[in-house]
Amino acid sequence: MAGRSAEVSRTTKETDIAVSVHVDGTGKADISTGVGFFDHMLDQLSRHSLIDMTIKAKGDLHIDDHHTVEDTGIAIGQALSKALGERRGIMRYASLDLAMDETLTRAAVDVSGRPFLVWDVNFSAPKIGTFDTELVREFFNALAQHAGITLHVKNHYGANNHHIAETCFKAVARVLRAALESDPRQPNAVPSTKGSLKG
Repeated sequence: MAGRSAEVSRTTKETDIAVSVHVDGTGKADISTGVGFFDHMLDQLSRHSLIDMTIKAKGDLHIDDHHTVEDTGIAIGQALSKALGERRGIMRYASLDLAMDETLTRAAVDVSGRPFLVWDVNFSAPKIGTFDTELVREFFNALAQHAGITLHVKNHYGANNHHIAETCFKAVARVLRAALESDPRQPNAVPSTKGSLKG
């Protein structure tokens, strides 16, 4: 489990992104994507997962936020997959209902090596400030696909769209924290009857 850290750089015609993660951190975040609301959400993801994250992204924000948000999700996912390696000794599964004021959101994760997203979250408005609410799903889809995790997110209820988005990020952070913890009963085993969790 030692040294679960990785760096990923990703450059396209649309974005230039550098990400580093330290899975066994304290939730220290140094984040700058040029998208204020997204930075706030990524800070929550780092802080509540206890994964240290440094994220520097430059994207074609003169068009919109889509490429920056999606490509950042890709880079974080790639960095997590790289840091986890064989995924040996992890708890693998976790689920949680997370409350924030009037909002309740559930997240469940299987750090399986098999990417899949089930998304049952609806927003009542297309934007939170200037941020497109549909990009919340795009981020988590990119993260799940490139981290090699099965992720289910369901918003049970909520009225404030900022709270709905924030509970998604916090709930996913908390299940990642739990699923990536060391299993004290099998600290060196790959938690699969197949003996492999492909990342």
